[in-house]
Amino acid sequence: MSEFVVTLRELANLDDAVALVRLGQASVALAGGGRIVLIDPFLSPHPERLVPPPVAPETLADVDLVLVTHEHWDHLDGPTCEAIARVAPQATFVCPEPIVDQLVAAGVPAERVSGTRPGRSYQQADATIWPIAAKHGLHVTDAYTFGEVDGVPRFLGYVVELAGVRAYHAGDTIPYEGLAEAVRALQPDVALLPINGRDWYRERLDIVGNLEAREAAQLAAAIGAELLVPLHYDMFAANLADPGDLVRLVHQWRLAVSVLVLPVGLPAVVRPARRRGR
Repeated sequence: MSEFVVTLRELANLDDAVALVRLGQASVALAGGGRIVLIDPFLSPHPERLVPPPVAPETLADVDLVLVTHEHWDHLDGPTCEAIARVAPQATFVCPEPIVDQLVAAGVPAERVSGTRPGRSYQQADATIWPIAAKHGLHVTDAYTFGEVDGVPRFLGYVVELAGVRAYHAGDTIPYEGLAEAVRALQPDVALLPINGRDWYRERLDIVGNLEAREAAQLAAAIGAELLVPLHYDMFAANLADPGDLVRLVHQWRLAVSVLVLPVGLPAVVRPARRRGR
């Protein structure tokens, strides 16, 4: 068993805090309350990866819940999901309703996959999940939309409550009217936001972009998060961003949010101020 897995298992024993571990790209592990939750685990080898996977999916036998935000292969990593499903028979999987068949086709048993949509809360593996619509696109030709299928978005973010801590993982998104209000109403403590932005040159390569640093800073402040952890900025040479820009903007604008630039594989324990007195 790897040191990483041992540490993650120990962190799951936290009962008044949550451990955050950035796994690269938009991949995050949350541990606490006796549970381990993965969001968009992208742990497969790829020739263009600049950041190697910090753990092999075949070692993640203690995972309880996997959340997938959308179907791009660096978010819905089929081989990783199949391996986790195989070694962690207790694990359940949640994804947008329109892509349930893709997760099943990847090798996750259908009875362990739940499709979800915005508008209600869900209980899975002692975590409470609120799906939030994300504005993205499969290709630049259909960006930037909710990718609705019969009115149901195929791109999601999630507010996840685990061990009394609420984290908002935005998935891949750009800002849109009503996003900040919808997330703020759920009182997230932590914002996990992409910062790679978007531009004409990358869109010529069919790279659908996301929040840029300026937008991520403003969104984190608008939703009332105490902590902002940037994601999606260091994996592929054609799609990089500098988290230092985010730190500079938050400082320059004196926003009431802390920024944590979290190295891949290094846990951080989050015990939000608003929950310490409970």
